[in-house]
This record gives sequence, structure tokens and C-alpha cells, in this order.
Amino acid sequence: MPGPLQGLVVLDLSRILAGPWATQVLADFGAEIIKIEHPRGGDDTRQWGPPYLADATGRPTSESAYYLSANRGKRSVAIDFSRPEGQELVRRLATGADVLVENFKVGGLDRYGLGYDVIGKLNPRLIYLSISAFGQDGPDAAKPGYDAMIQGMGGLMSLTGAPDGTPGGGPQKVGVAVADLMCGMYAVAAILAALQERAKSGFGQYIDLSLLDTQVAWLANQAMNYLVSGQAPSRQGTAHPNIVPYQAFATADGHLMLAVGNDAQFERFCAAAGAAGLATDARFSTNAARVAHRALLVPAVEALLRLRTTAEWLAALAAAQVPCGPINDLAQVFDEPQVRHRGLRFELPHPTAGQVPGVRNPVRFGRTPVEYGRPPPLLGADTATELKDRLGLDQRTLADLAARGVIA
Repeated sequence: MPGPLQGLVVLDLSRILAGPWATQVLADFGAEIIKIEHPRGGDDTRQWGPPYLADATGRPTSESAYYLSANRGKRSVAIDFSRPEGQELVRRLATGADVLVENFKVGGLDRYGLGYDVIGKLNPRLIYLSISAFGQDGPDAAKPGYDAMIQGMGGLMSLTGAPDGTPGGGPQKVGVAVADLMCGMYAVAAILAALQERAKSGFGQYIDLSLLDTQVAWLANQAMNYLVSGQAPSRQGTAHPNIVPYQAFATADGHLMLAVGNDAQFERFCAAAGAAGLATDARFSTNAARVAHRALLVPAVEALLRLRTTAEWLAALAAAQVPCGPINDLAQVFDEPQVRHRGLRFELPHPTAGQVPGVRNPVRFGRTPVEYGRPPPLLGADTATELKDRLGLDQRTLADLAARGVIA
């Protein structure tokens, strides 16, 4: 069966991560993604290496791992839309698209005649989604921004890292660009919602999505902890603000993540650890009590966990149905039996490297499975084909535009 979004045409004017992540998800679901890139250099992340994908001889290609992570399933069309001829090509492509995604600075596309005020009139059914650092209005709207500064400004770094005054204490950013990635996922949800509404009204619409709004929105329970209590949460390392014990602990030979989510699990943990008395102690018998007496309970659990190896604890707690897991590096992640069974690593054929590895989309459709037909494209690989098939340009016109540097 074809993917659920087969036939949906997305014009992708985004680069870096948030926009490309969204359009890659749409591609996984079957949409046709036309990625517009500048003929000289293309998406900024093509140069964000090392590492670069290696060819059959082991020599690095021009394809960075960063770029490869967010651009499979797309067609690359290289157009210089700072030129009037390039602007006209993009407008013509937009008239045949269902969705347009862009992440230029606020108003950045208006000067090329590619803003929603123009494109929306040409194609009233178009869903036009703009991603920016701070949104289309407000005192910071014109400012640029990247993921790390948004993690800081949006509160995430105040919650991430060891507590102040402890070894290694202080703010930390998350190890992947989560503000960008979450913004990309919100973009997918917003596009699908707008398409559902269009099916009823017949009209597209403009969507304003920002990294900062996204970061604040998915503070989730931590935001509500503050809004309800008036107390700003602080960094607690790997510990959970509302559940105890729920954090990383050292074992006799390493570490594990213990995630006791309810009182029954705590009782089973105590029995498996040979410390049943902890579960009946009034200071620890309920989660609320354990949170209130965190400073007393955590050292006791630390002492227990150090008595056995990680492997011994994983086996004992699995048998007791107490959630816990190893703290893997990425080599260990991709070697996990469950990860291998689910086939999360896979490979696609690649024109210069032979094969390119990737990570599967986690969604498993029952009737319309995700298919991975296209590797991340080389810069401009699809320019001639797409402009010929979608706009009807002949070979002579294409050659003329290429000679003048409008396309590549």
C-alpha cells in the first residue's frame, strides 16, 4: 500500500533542522518533498561536518552526517531565488503544491515575492508554514536564533544538569537539538490539522510556529509545577521532580536508570533489594512521602544499588517488574537486542557512497507502512527532472537557466 500522504506535494524552503525534520517525517509518510536549495552550497548542514559519509574507497564525500539525518525521501531542486527568474520558478512550483515550509528570518521571503501575501493569493489552497526563532510578531520577532540559545531562554537549561554547588553543577543543554526537533514535530501536527480543515473548507492557511513558543509549550509538567506552586523548579541531575526514586544510580561496576513510577513498584523494588522495611516505613510508603523525604531515601537506595553489578540488578529488577535500564552509549544502543529486532537502523542505496545508513521512523502503520525509497539527495540532483515534469520547461530553457546560474 502507498504511504498515507501519497500525492501530497510539499515545497520545502527550509534548512538546518526544524523545517527539514518536519518535511522528512512527511516524506516518510508518503508525501512528495521538493527541497529548494541555493545552487552554491545548498542547505547549510551539508557543510556541518565531520563526520562525512564515506564512499566505497573510504574517502569522505561531500555529504555530512548532520545533513543526512534530516533529508531522506526528498528531491533537491537548486534554484537561486535571489534572481527574478528563480523567484518565478518557485512561485510556479508553489501553485502546484499543497504545503510550503520555510524558516527564513521574519519577512525574509517577502523581498523575493515569496511571502504568504503573494503565494497565498496564487494558491488559496496552500498550507504555508513559517518557522522562526521567536514568531512573526513581538519584541524579539526580528532576532535570529538557534536551538542552544532557545534551550537556555526557554527554560530547559535551568532544568538540565547537576544541581548548583555539586561537582559538575550548572546549566547544561540537552545532547540533541530538542527545541528544533520538537518544533519540527509540532509542524507536522499543525500541517496535518490544517489539511484536515482544508478538506472541509477548501482553503489553505498561514501557520506561525516558533522555536521559543515550542520550547515553552513542551516544558509540560515542569511548567505546571511552576505555575501551580509559584516556585521555579531547579536542576536535579537525572532525578525526577515529582517521583522518587527515579534517577540514575551507580552500581558495583557502572550505572543504571531506575524508574519507580508507583507505590507497588517501590514495594517490589525493596523486596528485590532485600530491604522490605523501606516500603513499610511511613516516610517512604507513598510517592508523596518519598518526594518529601527524598534526601533520606536516595542515599539508602544508593547504598543498596552499589552492592550488585549492573547486569545483576537489571536481571533482578526485570524479574520483579520494576522499570530500569542500562545507560547506553550509541554503539550499545544500536546493539540492543530490541533495537536490532525492530530494525531501527537501516540502509538506503546512495549515488556516491553505495549505501547510506539511517534511523527508521518510529511510526508503524498497519496498512500503509512507511517506505524509504529515496536517500538524502545530492545538491540539485532533481532540478532538471522536477522543472521539466512540474513546470514543462524544455531542455533549451533549462540549459539557459543553468548557464546563467539561476539553477544547478
